[in-house]
Amino acid sequence: MPRQSYSDEYASAHGRFSVIPAGYVFLFDDRRVLLQRRAGTGYYDGWWGASAAGHVDAGESVVDGTVREADEEIGVVIAPADLAPLTAMHRTGPTSAAVEQRVDFFFCTRSWSGTPHLRETKADDLRWFDLDDLPELVVHHERWVLERFAAGDLPPITAYGFGGHDPNDAPLGEASGPASTAT
Repeated sequence: MPRQSYSDEYASAHGRFSVIPAGYVFLFDDRRVLLQRRAGTGYYDGWWGASAAGHVDAGESVVDGTVREADEEIGVVIAPADLAPLTAMHRTGPTSAAVEQRVDFFFCTRSWSGTPHLRETKADDLRWFDLDDLPELVVHHERWVLERFAAGDLPPITAYGFGGHDPNDAPLGEASGPASTAT
């Protein structure tokens, strides 16, 4: 039996809210994590973030999008089976703007082929850091994931920036950061 799709009428009545999906992957070597320093994006420039991350394209699965981003950004090939899920994060920013409504899928891997190197201009450095000695400026929600992972208490589903209404929500103080709507 074929899959069904929502009707145009349903979509127009219920399509008022949407979230922007993104996939993140952290490459690990023992207790070291590979991070890239953002540059020229208008969002957290000068801050360290995931080894590779990016928006999931329409019609693309989050796994395929994450694997694609790793190749595009740092030149490594990751087999989909080698992506280990860390958490799915429903995130909001400091405003109620549509662009602030996000769903982020965090993965890690210890297995890839190729030597990580920067391939895009949206980052200007790529370095390994010990999980217990992260740089000061790590993008807030990404730092929260890394710290919870290192502590062994990262829930499989998290909320971030909603003011603590969810037991897995990060404290509001941790969710604040540069006010920007670009990624």
